[in-house]
Amino acid sequence: MRKILILLFLAASLFSFGRSIQINRIDPTDWFVGMKNPSLQLMVYGDDLGDVSVTTDYAGATVDSIVHLQNPKYLLAYLHLQNAKPGVMKLKFTKGKSVQLVNYVLKAREMSGEDRKGFSNADVLYMLMPDRFADGNPKNNQIKGMNTYVNDRTKPSLRHGGDLEGIRQHLDYFNQLGVTALWFTPVLENNSPDHNGYSTYHGYATTDYYKVDPRFGSNAEYRQLATDAHAKGLKIVMDMIFNHCGFEHPWIQNMPSKDWFNSSDYKSNYQQTSYKLTPVLDPYSSKIDLRETVDGWFVPTMPDLNQRNPHVITYLIQNSKWWIETIGIDGIRMDTYPYADRKAMSDWMKELDEEYPNFNVVGETWVTEPAYTAAWQKDSRLSKLNSYLKTVMDFSFFDKMSMAKNEETDGWWKGYNRVYNSLVYDYLYESPSNVMAFLENHDTDRFLGNGKDVPALKQALALLLTMNRIPQLYYGTEVLMNGTKAVTDGDVRQDFPGGFPGDTRNAFTSQGRTADENAMFDWLSKLLHWRQGNEVLTKGKQIQFTPHDGVYVIARQFQGKTVLTVLNGKSTGASLNVKRYAEVIGSANTAQDVISGNTVDLSSDVKLSPRQTLILAL
Repeated sequence: MRKILILLFLAASLFSFGRSIQINRIDPTDWFVGMKNPSLQLMVYGDDLGDVSVTTDYAGATVDSIVHLQNPKYLLAYLHLQNAKPGVMKLKFTKGKSVQLVNYVLKAREMSGEDRKGFSNADVLYMLMPDRFADGNPKNNQIKGMNTYVNDRTKPSLRHGGDLEGIRQHLDYFNQLGVTALWFTPVLENNSPDHNGYSTYHGYATTDYYKVDPRFGSNAEYRQLATDAHAKGLKIVMDMIFNHCGFEHPWIQNMPSKDWFNSSDYKSNYQQTSYKLTPVLDPYSSKIDLRETVDGWFVPTMPDLNQRNPHVITYLIQNSKWWIETIGIDGIRMDTYPYADRKAMSDWMKELDEEYPNFNVVGETWVTEPAYTAAWQKDSRLSKLNSYLKTVMDFSFFDKMSMAKNEETDGWWKGYNRVYNSLVYDYLYESPSNVMAFLENHDTDRFLGNGKDVPALKQALALLLTMNRIPQLYYGTEVLMNGTKAVTDGDVRQDFPGGFPGDTRNAFTSQGRTADENAMFDWLSKLLHWRQGNEVLTKGKQIQFTPHDGVYVIARQFQGKTVLTVLNGKSTGASLNVKRYAEVIGSANTAQDVISGNTVDLSSDVKLSPRQTLILAL
């Protein structure tokens, strides 16, 4: 089906004289004029393109250079579009006496790059997996012509049928909950066959960088989802992967050049990554350690792209711009960030930042030491190479909360002392408010594990949503979804109840939730809606106190207003010593409990029940 559509498109847009040139595809599929970088790389797919030249007489456009790759099935044409206007540009492909004319569309941009607004610490991101969230269109569960796969919801590692339409149909649910941005795992085509009970439902094995996987929907449906989300005040964050692609990508079947991939001789000399990210920044790192980290394949089915090849990174940079312009996404989450070439990723971020100065990208930097994470942030004093990456993920907070939830907060190291001792290193960050914190995601155990410790969850969420961070939630936490990775990743990626035909209950509605689930949903929703537009949390100064008698307190202050997050980190009763926190309480005698709305007396010590959470507005 894919090949038929390509041929139909080309039949309508090209005229040929002679038969020795065969062009099957061009990436990008179209482009936008008015970019600050006027250069456009066209990657042409076809047969016997080795001696083909490319010209155009389109006003304002010139062909700067032609790159004939080692594989004659590809050709790269670099164009200059500084003065080009929107319209249909005719490209002339010539080989000897044979000529093909291809119509290529240049579009007007909907807005300037400066007007693209990214996510910030004023947002709360809701992370979900499209395949596991909701099936809004069962007709796309089986797509003819794709590599063999099975749709089976009883198997945790096979496809379940969720799609973009399912997400679109539940936009009101996100508004009801109170989140402001949606980050979902990759939606691009993953045309890999099932293997030994496993599939690429997760989306991290791209086989077409310009096409939504048809089991999720179409490019048009992705655009409609973004449009409808924006109309409801919701932002869309796109998950991308520059480090690797899927094994069924045309590039691995017919490599454009030997240096297109790392370890391109994988059949005789396969190299898998060590998964150790520290060598990338280690000043004493050996060459072999660094090479294993960056050049090794993530898994045998995900070939490792060589971003040091300038044509590869140019292709990827353009692709990210194309999705911003085509869909109107509001941010990017970049997977496996340090595994890719550091300099090339810096070049990508620099160009993106120049084109879209108010956009935002968050990189996955999975090391639990703040010093490592901070060095990846834009303008970091800890790195000689500027990453230009505005937002990094706080794996330290995730790690410390994962331990603290199972401990009593003592006078030294355990419990919330771990969180305190992580946040003390915020001086390493150029911008702590551009650090994304989270309790769980698709790659970790759920915060609840295999239990239902609601008091611990409330404490963690209260801290996550009031401290100086960009907070990210994981789908289903609001209805107490749990699970661990002990058996399979699928156990932490279960289907959202009510999202699929035949579900016995619908947790998208209060009627379909249990009493405990409704209590958790209502508690979190109240907190999220209170957070929206609250400048004390987005602009306020942060003050934290060392845990005292098991009680951990963080204060936020802005323009005479104060918010106190008070956590009793013990399984026994405790007291908030009012005098100890006089510097943030000031002369206030009362405060309002944000969740209950009750007035709290601050004229004397406040009694706290075991594991109690208080968020107080003064």
